[in-house]
Amino acid sequence: MTKTEFPFAGFDFSKMFDTQKLFDPAKMFDAQKMFGEYKLPGFDAEALATAQKKNLEAIAAANKKAFEGYQALAKRQAELFQQSIDEVQAQVKDVMAKGAKDVNPTKQAEQVKAAVEKALVNLKELAEMAAKTNAETYETLNKRATEVVEEVRAVFAKLTTH
Repeated sequence: MTKTEFPFAGFDFSKMFDTQKLFDPAKMFDAQKMFGEYKLPGFDAEALATAQKKNLEAIAAANKKAFEGYQALAKRQAELFQQSIDEVQAQVKDVMAKGAKDVNPTKQAEQVKAAVEKALVNLKELAEMAAKTNAETYETLNKRATEVVEEVRAVFAKLTTH
């Protein structure tokens, strides 16, 4: 039997999207342009622009982490799938070479048990990869959300002192 390749095993998903070209946070939000003509007391257009830029950068960083993490997950999943296919093909080849009368049911049961145990280990590995990606993505956004709360507190503190 010939080796069957999983179609996406060698595919680099990062080539589909150039995250640097998708958007430039600096060009997306120009607070000075939007609010420059309004003279609001205590309103700092530059601070708003800086905050929005930081928000967009945090979202872009989180998206990049998620994309890279899930790309690695898909790649590993494809590798594990390919290994499984190779192992099944080797077992089928072994059975076909021996013939039906020489098949050892005990050995086959052991092979099935080993395959199930290996599948559970692989599933755990994939679940841990996904959990790590989710945690890193969440941490990036959570850090920025915490910074936003502190920035808002500082703005209100400055407004109440004037």
